[in-house]
Amino acid sequence: MNASSRLKPRALAVAIALTLSGCATSALERDADHVNAFAKQQWNASARLHNGSAERERAQAQVTSLLQSPLSADDAVRITLANSPALQAMLADGARASAQATQSARLPNPVFTFERLVRREDGAVDLDIGRMLSASLLELIFLPARLDAAEAMQQQARLNTVASTIEAVANTRQAWVRAVAAEQSLKYVEQVMDAADASAELAKRMYQAGNFSKLQRARQQAFYADAVAQLARARQAAVASREALVRALGLDATQRGLLKLPERLPDLPTPRAEPDMAQAAMDQRVDVQMAKASLNAIGKKNGFNTASSFVNAFHVAGVRNSETGKPPQRGYELELSLPLFDFGDAARAGNAAAYLAALNRAAQVAIDAESQVREQYAGYRTALDIANHYRQEIIPLRKSIADETLLKYNGMLVSVFDLLAESRAQIGSVILAIDAERDFWLADAALQATLLGKPMAGVAMSATATASADSGPSH
Repeated sequence: MNASSRLKPRALAVAIALTLSGCATSALERDADHVNAFAKQQWNASARLHNGSAERERAQAQVTSLLQSPLSADDAVRITLANSPALQAMLADGARASAQATQSARLPNPVFTFERLVRREDGAVDLDIGRMLSASLLELIFLPARLDAAEAMQQQARLNTVASTIEAVANTRQAWVRAVAAEQSLKYVEQVMDAADASAELAKRMYQAGNFSKLQRARQQAFYADAVAQLARARQAAVASREALVRALGLDATQRGLLKLPERLPDLPTPRAEPDMAQAAMDQRVDVQMAKASLNAIGKKNGFNTASSFVNAFHVAGVRNSETGKPPQRGYELELSLPLFDFGDAARAGNAAAYLAALNRAAQVAIDAESQVREQYAGYRTALDIANHYRQEIIPLRKSIADETLLKYNGMLVSVFDLLAESRAQIGSVILAIDAERDFWLADAALQATLLGKPMAGVAMSATATASADSGPSH
């Protein structure tokens, strides 16, 4: 055997080792690029794991820039994707899962065995040295199957990371909606408080002047007491919703001080078209893709496991033994497990059951996907119709009633308490309209997440709601 022929196996081994070692880095980069591309496509934002201080500093600079003006919902999403430690932890978990998938395709390291035996007899020393380098031939034969199974696991890791990103974005959008709506409602609750305060003060003076009964004064005082409690609840709701948004964005104490929100929720949009959604759900939903990827991964893994269930160990080793005073011995050793006690039938049955389970789970996910889209769209349209009803019907009617009440007050046909009561009722309708718009934008965020494959619970709507508790006459 010449030198070139001896180098060929070594070169092949080195090439395989370098190829497999390079797969880890390329797989991690490919998975990260996939998540980032998805974020740019869906939200026009970047979602990358910060691996160094320079990347973290750039993210902090981006957050500071976005916080210079009132924060929109889209900018809130950008901050979450760029800054949230919770999202960074999720991306790191995705990188770990990708690395584990790459590791699963690696060949076991060869085993080097060294043996040194000394025999002393009649003053003579005999030294036996044995060297053996062994590797699993079966693992090398099944390497293509392992690579296929690892790629399927990589796809699962990518989709899991995408699903977690969708959930983080949806939570951020809903937190932003709640925070803006809470601050918007707070301003109107403060107006209710001002009206109730004026009514209570006027009733007190009229009672002292003898122009008001004790019952009439108590009624106005009760309105004021209710307004005080309502204002306290509104202020706490605004604080709680703002802090929930701060947590979703991952803002520190300094950045929290820079956070400014818009004065009101966005205008109501035109409704989405329902016929476009069913097919979009099946084409885009991550959970459907995850179910298919899981089925594919189990199928590929089962092919490898079924083949290895018959013979699960086949090792080949090169041997070189040296003994004092004798020429060295060279040869090879084969190790093959014999299926005498375990024929692999139980393992094959388990593999088949696992595949059937994955197949039926995939079918159920497809059924759930269509149903969830229909349910979320129904909630979306209902919330939109209710919000439009408040804006187009109830609010104009309340304004018309308030205007007529003001005309009657100017004509001395009603008292100032009727005017204040109607003002509170009108403001109460506006607050309910804000709640309706909030519910719509929450439903919109839930629908977007559902279409992408991360179903969220729909917005609970109360079956009974009143515009004001004191809309009746007060004189």
